[in-house]
Amino acid sequence: MIPIVASLLGTLAQNGLGLLSSAIQAKGKEVVENALGVKISDNPTEAEVAKLRQLQYDHEERLLELGIEKARIEQEELKALLAAKVAEDTNVSRRWEADMSSDSWLSKNIRPGTLVYILTAYLLFAGLSAAGIQVQESYVQLLGQWGMLVMTAYFGGRTVEKVMEMRKGGKE
Repeated sequence: MIPIVASLLGTLAQNGLGLLSSAIQAKGKEVVENALGVKISDNPTEAEVAKLRQLQYDHEERLLELGIEKARIEQEELKALLAAKVAEDTNVSRRWEADMSSDSWLSKNIRPGTLVYILTAYLLFAGLSAAGIQVQESYVQLLGQWGMLVMTAYFGGRTVEKVMEMRKGGKE
């Protein structure tokens, strides 16, 4: 967002002009100015704020429509993000199901093996630290981040797989 518009939106919000602020966020300053037939200063004075307050009162219905449109757009964006997340989770579950149906021992055990390896390495670093041998902090932090990622994927993914299996069982 342009800093001038952000400053204007802040001023409008502070002065109780939320409808006008929402309309500007939804459609842009120029569109609102054209719709209402006025020029809105980027840094309104007290007198201009009073005029804007009256303008908001006079055009309340149109400003509400613009605000509702903004909320609808935000809701559509949220739905799209949610749909993408569901699709991503479904694709991960399908890949993991394919791994489990494979005849390869490695593909069936790569996730638990990776988890065991990372936890063992982390335990080794902790043991070395307890023995007074310093391990570079960056390695410990990196291994900790990997551990969190792998645990989240493994246990969270298994939960998603189980839920998907239960849903399939309930629909058949």
